[in-house]
Amino acid sequence: MRNLRGTYVHRGDAIRRRARIQRAFLAAGAVVAAAAMWGSRSPSEAAAQPASFLEERSKMERMELELNAARGELDLANAQLARWNRVFTYSSKYNIGADLAADIFDIANAEGIEPDLAFRLVRVESEFNERATSPVGAVGLTQLMPATAKYFEKGVTRARLYDRRTNLRIGFRYLRTLIREQRGNVKMALLVYNRGPVAVQAARRQGANPSNGYDNAVTKGYNGRGVVD
Repeated sequence: MRNLRGTYVHRGDAIRRRARIQRAFLAAGAVVAAAAMWGSRSPSEAAAQPASFLEERSKMERMELELNAARGELDLANAQLARWNRVFTYSSKYNIGADLAADIFDIANAEGIEPDLAFRLVRVESEFNERATSPVGAVGLTQLMPATAKYFEKGVTRARLYDRRTNLRIGFRYLRTLIREQRGNVKMALLVYNRGPVAVQAARRQGANPSNGYDNAVTKGYNGRGVVD
């Protein structure tokens, strides 16, 4: 069977699921409202038909449980739909597959990097080419040097850095570490990411601007904080 993950068909399933949950939510709400009206009757009216009252009370409690469950599923469906809307927005903006866009989006969030910055970094570093290799040996989507990658994941091999998720996870973790080290200065963190700490520190000691244009290329039009809480 064809895997529909990351396709518009998959997204349509989420939308239809949310619609079904909304219908169930409304139906459950109507029943609970009716049951609540029943429960608001005077004690004398309720006592007149004790068996029926207890049956309706039990039914109301069951419906309240179902209503709470439906509300939780609806919240989950809304969150999933919001995620897919953002994923497909990035997919369209950068003209990449929805599966790649989903991995960048999810791993950036998991590693505490704002997705807007994550996509910009990958675009500048590799133009979304998973097999990209630089003349100096940087590898994959985030153009990691193997020695740097091993600092964050012991024993990781050069071959594994061509794996999409491995590369994104380590690259974004490295970027978040640099942003913290630079006290939230995203541009300076990006320069260290691109040029290395020695070159950036040397330029700053000499009172020179360490920028080589890389930081501006990544952050053009970006006004975020770089990291998410």
